[in-house]
Amino acid sequence: MCGIVGYIGYQQAAPILLEGLSKLEYRGYDSAGIAIRDGEHLAEVVKATGKLRNLSEKTDEGRAIPGTCGIGHTRWATHGEPSKTNAHPHVSGNCTGSGSGAVESEVVGVHNGIIENYQELTDKLVRQGYSFYSETDTEVAIKLVDYYYKKYKIGPIDAIAKTMVRVRGSYALALMFKDHPGEIYVARKDSPMIIGMGEQETFVASDVPAILNYTRKVYYIDNLEMGKLTPGEAVFYDLNGDVVQKELTEIEWDTEAAEKGGFEHFMMKEIHEQPKAVSDTIHSVIHDGKIDLGEVGLSDDDIRGISQIYIVACGSAYHVGMDAQYAIEDLSRIPVRVELASEFRYRKPILDPNGLVIVISQSGETADTLAALRESKELGIKTLAIVNVVGSSIAREADNVFYTIAGPEISVATTKAYSAQLAACYTLALQFGLAKGTLAQDKYDEMLAELLTLPEKISHVFSDKERIQWFAAKFANENDIFFVGRGIDYAICMEGSLKIKEISYIHSEAYAAGELKHGTISLIDNGTLVIGVLTQKDLYEKTVSNMVECKSRGAYLMGLTTYGNYSVEDTADFTVYIPKTDEHFAASLAVIPLQLMGYYLSVARGLDVDKPRNLAKSVTVE
Repeated sequence: MCGIVGYIGYQQAAPILLEGLSKLEYRGYDSAGIAIRDGEHLAEVVKATGKLRNLSEKTDEGRAIPGTCGIGHTRWATHGEPSKTNAHPHVSGNCTGSGSGAVESEVVGVHNGIIENYQELTDKLVRQGYSFYSETDTEVAIKLVDYYYKKYKIGPIDAIAKTMVRVRGSYALALMFKDHPGEIYVARKDSPMIIGMGEQETFVASDVPAILNYTRKVYYIDNLEMGKLTPGEAVFYDLNGDVVQKELTEIEWDTEAAEKGGFEHFMMKEIHEQPKAVSDTIHSVIHDGKIDLGEVGLSDDDIRGISQIYIVACGSAYHVGMDAQYAIEDLSRIPVRVELASEFRYRKPILDPNGLVIVISQSGETADTLAALRESKELGIKTLAIVNVVGSSIAREADNVFYTIAGPEISVATTKAYSAQLAACYTLALQFGLAKGTLAQDKYDEMLAELLTLPEKISHVFSDKERIQWFAAKFANENDIFFVGRGIDYAICMEGSLKIKEISYIHSEAYAAGELKHGTISLIDNGTLVIGVLTQKDLYEKTVSNMVECKSRGAYLMGLTTYGNYSVEDTADFTVYIPKTDEHFAASLAVIPLQLMGYYLSVARGLDVDKPRNLAKSVTVE
């Protein structure tokens, strides 16, 4: 959600912070601010609502605020409306929060996360003489640090530790203390934060792209840890104040991977990067011509001991799970249950002790998915994470990790990460089937060979872009779009529908085609666009029949099917074809036209494709 950037070194901090915040715009935000210290001088705080360019203009691209130490923040409102007063950074004094000026406060800080017991802490601090200028939970955290710092006359690390013990919720904190110029202090619980190291300079960020132009060497802070940062140095501590030793990690992404590369939007660039993401992910577990899950941590003996699989995820990753359920159950005959991570722990799940919980998350920081992972581990169930970010919270805490090789994904609407996750699940389904003895060796070899053709076939789908763009323009003013499909096609519909609604803001819903007569068909009106997905041979005629029912009630039909199923043109008004593949893998191809459809609808409506309203790339709070 919110983005944090910090810098301490020999360069001017403000331009670096603004550049870093611009790399985090995809996380979603409604206001932004920076705080800069110039040696012994007081911190200068500047805030602005709206787009980051407003803050840049207000500070003359950062040149108006000198200083080599600073912290910055893009805020996505949770507690308190979007405003200058509620924007970060926040201070421990009785500042108006109006948006600019030097502050006398002892502590200045930024925060990502949610303080759950902020009202209880507010009441405590009011009794101690503190007053509050904002509606945010962040101001409460900053003032609590200030309270312990002054009451016990202790150092910043001890004051932060006492605060962390008292606070309930999630947070990544970056703080500056008036009495400690040339230092930044950080702390973390359940919200992402990395520390980048350069020559005589140190960086703080919520995500890698913010600092990728300056360094690839980073430290990952674990839960309930703190850090003291000075130019070119970082010392980490646990809650007892003891020093924690950490190893530097080298980020393998290059800077070009986080740039648009000539495309108008990140989303279109990332759509075109899917063949490589799928290929790299598949080949990461293929050795000597067969799938080897040894590095993932699953031997064939481990697989044979699994009696139940639970796939837990949110959003598009949940749709990956829905698709994987069909493939894994059919090929391995292991029962699979797909769960929404946001609901998983609240229903007090009863899990098979011989089960495997698979959690899927692009960022590896998704709050609900992380909570589900921890719940599973507490129940003693083996866990496997499918994530895209090395060193992320989920990757560090899961028993085993399957890394997708998608590279940085900047657009809020996922495309290549979704496809890479699908590819990972396909390899699991094949190997589970072989290990369980439900998939014969010759069939396994045939399907693996087909799996390796997916990248080329995905590239082939791009050749239909212009037709899809033309079709999307016709429906740019549509109010409702419906998807229908059965089996794997229904899972494809769910993802296609999400792509359209999240970036074009058109109301879109996906329905299991067989459910139409149970109420859904009443929503069909003259001219309503209904998209039917038909990639499953045994379900083809049934879905066509459901589409005919919609057409008889005035619907305009689009069909999405494989080459050879030309009879769909007798029913559909517009048809898009994808190459033939094994039906278990159809989602990897069928999702591409739907991603393009969502993209072109958004462009035709003049919307911000990469940063849709009210959404964030990484949902790091519940």
